[in-house]
Amino acid sequence: MTTQIFMASTLYGTATLAAALDAGCFAPADRRILLVSNNTATPETTPSVDRMPGFGRLRTRFDDVVSWNEAIFPFHPGGWQPRPEDVPMWERYLRLAWGLGDDDVALAVESIQVHPALGVTQIFADAPITVYADGLMSYGPTRNKLDPLVGTRVERLLHLDLVPGLTPLLLTEFGVPPEVVPTPVFTKVLAELADTGDDLPALTEPALLLGQYLSALNILSPDEEEELHVRMLRGAAGLGHERIVFKPHPSAPARFARTLEREAERLGVDLTVLDTPVLAEVLYQRMRPALVVGCFSTGLLTASALYGLPVARVGTGTLLDRLSPYENSNRVPVTVVDALLPEPSDHAAVTEQRRGMDTGALTSLVRAVGYAMQPKILPELRPEAERYLAEHLNGGAWRYFKKKRLTSLGLPGGIPQRLAFLPRSAAARRVVRRARKLRRSLKR
Repeated sequence: MTTQIFMASTLYGTATLAAALDAGCFAPADRRILLVSNNTATPETTPSVDRMPGFGRLRTRFDDVVSWNEAIFPFHPGGWQPRPEDVPMWERYLRLAWGLGDDDVALAVESIQVHPALGVTQIFADAPITVYADGLMSYGPTRNKLDPLVGTRVERLLHLDLVPGLTPLLLTEFGVPPEVVPTPVFTKVLAELADTGDDLPALTEPALLLGQYLSALNILSPDEEEELHVRMLRGAAGLGHERIVFKPHPSAPARFARTLEREAERLGVDLTVLDTPVLAEVLYQRMRPALVVGCFSTGLLTASALYGLPVARVGTGTLLDRLSPYENSNRVPVTVVDALLPEPSDHAAVTEQRRGMDTGALTSLVRAVGYAMQPKILPELRPEAERYLAEHLNGGAWRYFKKKRLTSLGLPGGIPQRLAFLPRSAAARRVVRRARKLRRSLKR
């Protein structure tokens, strides 16, 4: 017998899996299990995906639902991994707990580079793997070097076509082919969720602001994130919108909403803050927003690509400068949104839904940024990166790169060409180390 195990941590990811199943992306199986994982900082106080409004509509695709949190209790899904010597024991335990017996197991997981997905693939060490990506991170490189014992078992990357024509970089170091989940099937699945959220206000065509809780990722401070939301509100109001809805991140503190309410009163606009945890795509269908404003949320691209709604970005410039280290996995999503979508101040571009660059230019940019992020994982992209930097750094491409990073990699834009040998010179590095050692000794 064959059992397929699908791991999900969000309702959006579960909807992606449901669409992939409806589209026939997976072979027939004797049993299909949805393995839910609550990866929030405090899963004890935060509802897991199987308790979210609308989950029951998606549940029908699976024979059973089991909890990863319960299986590894009291450990946290994001902070636990099986010790190599314990892997056989864990596999026997899970086969017994989930009634797998001697079934052949196939896995479908998200974010395979990190736990909990990585731990699950390590435990079922012989299982073929499908990786599915429900957001913009699939367009970026693998965030760290993946164990070949895991990477070589990945058969394909399922992803949504959020940027038509842009090919994902994720897992290309293993030759993993990308496969698109058909957009019409995905939107049909989302339509099943349209009437969820009984407490949603009956509004039509407001401006919708999407919160992301970036301070929890240590990208912005809480005060800076409050200011980011205020900028979104001002941008929407500046475009003439008087009815505005704010969808905060489910884990965001209430103070974010209070700050916005005070600013809305000052601007003279009607602000509604949602307290029902629903997908942004449900709001797109229920409210049909006249404008969607966010930072770099995947919801901006689903609004634009799937529902044809006007969108605008706020704060991506700050994030491009702030993301650290350079290889931060959010860099490509921020880059894509910054390069494609207009700011609220560009009224004509927002109204006409004008893209910032075509697919060819975006592909070249993303591949150059991808190489600068992970040169050891994607060394074959170096010639493309050098060519792109040599041709485009005099334009607006500087915002996507750091001079220090380009210098360390010996790329155009880093240091003068006549000194390009220095980053690779062992003698030069020895001199620098001696100079630093001397400086430290003098400070004593």
